[in-house]
Formats: sequence, structure tokens, C-alpha cells
Amino acid sequence: MSYLFTSESVSEGHPDKVSDQISDGILDNFLAFDPKSKVACETLVTTGQVILSGEVTSNTYIDVQDIARNIIKDIGYNNDKYKFSGESCAVMSLIHEQSEDILRGVDRDLKQEQGAGDQGIMFGYACNETDDSIPLTLDIANRLLFELSKLRKSNEISYLRPDSKSQVTIEYDNNDIPLRIDTIIVSTQHDEFDNDDVKMLNKIRKDIIEILIPIVKDSYTPEIQKLFNHNIKYYINPTGKFVTGGPHGDTGLTGRKIIIDTYGGRGAHGGGAFSGKDPSKVDRSAAYAVRHISKNLVKAGVSDEILIQLGYAIGIAEPVSLNINTCGKSKLKISDTKLSEIVNEIFDLKPHSIESRFNLRDPIYIETASYGHMGRKSEKKTKTFNSKYSGVKKIEVELFPWEKLEYVNLLIKTLKL
Repeated sequence: MSYLFTSESVSEGHPDKVSDQISDGILDNFLAFDPKSKVACETLVTTGQVILSGEVTSNTYIDVQDIARNIIKDIGYNNDKYKFSGESCAVMSLIHEQSEDILRGVDRDLKQEQGAGDQGIMFGYACNETDDSIPLTLDIANRLLFELSKLRKSNEISYLRPDSKSQVTIEYDNNDIPLRIDTIIVSTQHDEFDNDDVKMLNKIRKDIIEILIPIVKDSYTPEIQKLFNHNIKYYINPTGKFVTGGPHGDTGLTGRKIIIDTYGGRGAHGGGAFSGKDPSKVDRSAAYAVRHISKNLVKAGVSDEILIQLGYAIGIAEPVSLNINTCGKSKLKISDTKLSEIVNEIFDLKPHSIESRFNLRDPIYIETASYGHMGRKSEKKTKTFNSKYSGVKKIEVELFPWEKLEYVNLLIKTLKL
């Protein structure tokens, strides 16, 4: 029996993603000037207001208000008619120092024995639906909005505003193979159209179907392009109008789009958000580590689908559990339990080891805060940070290092694939 599966995405102008980007932008600036910073930054955005809260322990000082304003302007909220603008919004900081009770569980004389910053469970997932080993529904949903943002910023579609959402439904066969795209939903914020709602809706629908969809389709391999059939059901701005949006339309909060950030509803999620957290928080760093392991296992040919769970106790370095589920698709003759034991020997999952393996104390996080933390391209980049207190600092970093495949050959050899 075939079945339908759906994933959604939101743009960088969605209020929750505005909050995520501000939180991660503040984190990046702290790490740029003091890599040992401990940061847990939460952001709330609403009409004309930004509220920053959370806990920070650092030897540097940064202007969080300037950082927030610059991020908001870069996203595209630079016009007072949006009722939320980087130039005019109020920014209130309620950030205070991190609890000593937490720090005592994390800091150790031996760095290798650094404890987990909290208890919790984390999941990593990978599948072979796409080259980047993430579900195709999420990949298309993300790509729709990424390309729509480019069309907005290039002014190729001049009436677009920053806030938008997408949703993609695909029909799969009983072997989990994609058969066709069933439904595509795009809701995009836009300028007023002289009170002519019919003309407005027709124009937006035409531009999405005739400009955006071909760009996204052409970015895929011929095998995936075949899924873009003539019978796709399109719902474009289905409410009929989307002028009021962004933080003026809905209040945004950090960490409220955790499924979009990960696997679009596939696999599982431990519940912990990522943005605004330094890598001592295993909600973030360990989730990246098990994504890395699951992707390398899939690419090594262990299984077409891998789901990994980790568990940690606050203040304890070693994870309390590691479980690998090959989802009934393993190509090995050993059990998933045995596979978990072998993986646990290959990969050091202590928090400090994860930080070191991926250089997670580099300022690499604002790029993760929109269009997903997983399935992205690992690349090197020089980033510039400007502080009125500490001057200018240029840092070469590697973005999305957990997406690299440097363990594939070792896994093939060890598992005799």
C-alpha cells in the first residue's frame, strides 16, 4: 500500500526563525571573541519589540542590541510599514550569568572529562532519498523557500516580503520509495495590490508556479525531477491574502521550529532546540554528532535508513545509552545491538570530543538558523566580526562539519561491506 508523507518549512523571515537567527547571531559573536563562552540565549520578537533573555558566562562583552538590529535588517525587515524594522524596533536585554550549579557539572580539570550540560535524549537520522541523506519532503520544502528568498532579495519578484511558509506532500510506495509529489503549499507575505485581491492572488500563483517551481525542479537530478508531475495540487496563499506577517503578524520565539531544523517529521526528535546554545549543551552538539554517524552509516551502505538515539546525564561525560535502529533495512548480518557496540567503539561521544571533532567552538551557528541544520553543504568560509569593545576579528570556519563523510571508508572496512 502506498502512503502520503508531508514536511513543512519556513523562511528566514518567519518570526520563529527571526528569533533563532538573533539567538545564534549573539552566540556567534560571543564565541568569536571568547571561544570558551557558555551561552543559552532566547529571543522573543513581536510588533516593534525584541526581548533577549537567557544565561551567559563569558570574558567578552558584545553589543547584543546592535547584533539583533543588524540581523533583522539583513533578513529584510527594514521598512516601518512592516511594523517590525531593524532600524526602529526596541531591543530589551534580560540576559544574566549562567548558574554555578550547571557550570560545576560541565567544567572539569581534564577537558576530556567535561560533563554534559544537561540531561536529555538526542536523535540522529539519515536516509538515501536525497544526495544529502535527508527526507525529500523536507528537502523540497526548504529549497522552495530558499529560492523564494533569493527571488525576493534580487527583486526578481518585487512584491515579496520576508515571511513565508511551504509544505510538501509526497506519495511513497510500501518500500518507502517516492512515487510522485502530491501537494505543494506556499504561503508568502507580499505587498498590497491596490485592494484587488483576485488580481493579487492570480499574480502570486502564476509567479510561484511558473518562476519558482521550475527553478527548484531544475536543481534536482532527473530521477527526482520526474516526481514533479502535472497533477500536483498547488495551494498558493490559500487564505487569499498575506500582507500582515513577520513578528507583527505572529510572535516569534527561539526553538519553536525543531522539526524543520532536523528531519521534517521523519525519524524522531528528543525535544531539545538548538539555536542560541553553545556546544556544551548536548541538545545541540550530540544531535549533530549522531546526525554525522547516521549519515556516514547510510553512505557506507549499512542501511537505506538509520535512526540513532543518545541519552546523557547532566555532568556526566559518557552517554548513558546509544541505540541504532536500521529500520528493518540493514544490509549487515549482525544485529542492531552489535552495530551499536561497534559504532560506540569508533566514535567518541563525550561532549568535549564532539566539540573538538567538529570545531564547535567556532562561530558557525547563524547559518544553521534557517533552512535546516541537517542536509546542508559543509564548506569553509571567512567570517568577520566587528565589536566596538574588542575591534574587528576575521575567523576562517567550516560550516556544517557534521555533514562530512570522512568515516565512510573506515565503516566499510570495519563492517566488511
